[in-house]
Amino acid sequence: MESAQEYYRAHGKVTRAGARAAELCALPRDVGALCQVVQGLLIHRDIAPWLYDITLSTEQRDIANIRPVAEMLARILTANGQALTVAREPGARMPCVCWHFSTLLVGMLREQGVPARARCGFGAYFSNPGRFEDHWVAEYWNASQQRWVLVDAQLDSVQRRALKPDFDPLDVPHDRFIVAGDAWQMCRAGRADPDRFGLSFINLQGLWWIAANLVRDLASLNRMEMLPWDVWGIMPGPDGELGEQDAELLDRVAGLTLAGDYALPQVREVYDDDRLRVPTVVFNADRQVPEPIGV
Repeated sequence: MESAQEYYRAHGKVTRAGARAAELCALPRDVGALCQVVQGLLIHRDIAPWLYDITLSTEQRDIANIRPVAEMLARILTANGQALTVAREPGARMPCVCWHFSTLLVGMLREQGVPARARCGFGAYFSNPGRFEDHWVAEYWNASQQRWVLVDAQLDSVQRRALKPDFDPLDVPHDRFIVAGDAWQMCRAGRADPDRFGLSFINLQGLWWIAANLVRDLASLNRMEMLPWDVWGIMPGPDGELGEQDAELLDRVAGLTLAGDYALPQVREVYDDDRLRVPTVVFNADRQVPEPIGV
């Protein structure tokens, strides 16, 4: 059976670069340099007006519904045919969210033969002390250190000046980015308040949000990286409640997503449950429509 490093070195449906694969292979082979490339291509649609003084139209904000890396690259290079290493002006970057920064970095790393995966969870380093904000980061296998390392590819120099993170974004501590499974276990055990986990600027939070992120993290660990607002299967809504059987299933999922690489066979096995596996059509909560995922 293949190792976790072998499994995460290979692309899933979302991270394949298609015709642009050679361009990713030619990028710098350094995680910090790759993050700078990603930052020069993308801009977070919700941070753009706050830190970059850029107002996006509804149509521009909707670009963040792109899923495949190949489609991201096609849009970026159609708008500006210069090399990917040439940083675009902020107003010319592709509007997106944290998921795109992380997934694009994962696509670059995998194309270069580096095991990598996108992780869904909550950041404790944004502008709301005591809150854990919905967030995605990348995680790659550092061969020299023989460990998985969390990387926040979104935090460029502008955001670092504003947020003043107390850590290196190229090695994010697990108490600064809370993986969804960890958040689930903390709240189920009464060690944390689920109402501190969510997205404060839209005033939504709670155990239901953590449950949804846990399912998204499981899908990502199965190389099916889905948008932060894609909804399917067991995920409850803001007014929904999980039955005990579903909650117990998520208890198991949380444990597996936090286990070591030895648990990869179980991570792949549990994902085959219809309540957890990504279907061909999901509900896009950003667009408020059912949507074929197209990958």
